[in-house]
Amino acid sequence: MHTGKIKKLVRDRGFGFINDTDGREIFFHQSSLVGSSFDGLTGDEAVEFEIEKSPKGPRAVNVSISNK
Repeated sequence: MHTGKIKKLVRDRGFGFINDTDGREIFFHQSSLVGSSFDGLTGDEAVEFEIEKSPKGPRAVNVSISNK
């Protein structure tokens, strides 16, 4: 599992970006959230996630709010 913080949310389009602990910016879609709603997310919130490859580059999947 990777960790990071929400960098930006584009609420009207249903996606956002996470800054991971390695300094990378990772795309995520609201359908990748586990255990929380997209509308409940806030900027700078700590999250855990996995990374998968996509045609447009890496994307975060299985995104969940970090309890650490």
